[in-house]
Amino acid sequence: MATRGADMKTICLHGPESTGKSTLATQLAAHLGCEIVPEYGRAYCEQHGTDIDMAALLHIAQTQARMNRAARDRGGEWLILDTDPLVTIVWAEMMFGARDPGFASFAGDADLYLLLDIDLPFVDDGLRVYAGAAERARFFALCQRELENHKVNWALVSGARDARLANALARIKERLA
Repeated sequence: MATRGADMKTICLHGPESTGKSTLATQLAAHLGCEIVPEYGRAYCEQHGTDIDMAALLHIAQTQARMNRAARDRGGEWLILDTDPLVTIVWAEMMFGARDPGFASFAGDADLYLLLDIDLPFVDDGLRVYAGAAERARFFALCQRELENHKVNWALVSGARDARLANALARIKERLA
């Protein structure tokens, strides 16, 4: 029988674009033998473009939350979330300097958030927006603030390639052991 609910450990990757979240999600899922919930915002932007408004961001957050809940309901020992609505809230802050009141319903509900450092070079994949050093630093600071404001269990992950994975696994062991 699959493990459900309180027995499942959920890890959410958090941070600015082009910090290796999707790559790390794949590596962690392979290591832990679990499902990844992909980033809905990416799929949305691939279909509709990156010129989006606050209503689209709220839709993205709501859809991501539903996808994350559905994966939890499927059970398992571990679950990797490529993102969650807390990152979408940061997008609203970056894009509009504000957040829709609808975002107030989202709380951090992963067991551990891994905040990915901006120590990797920016890679433009056609959907990314904030390439400048100052923009990346602001995005990172807003991500950290969102985690702190929600009082969630979080840890910083840095390093390139194998070191990033090793650091993530070490933080998981420290925080969820």
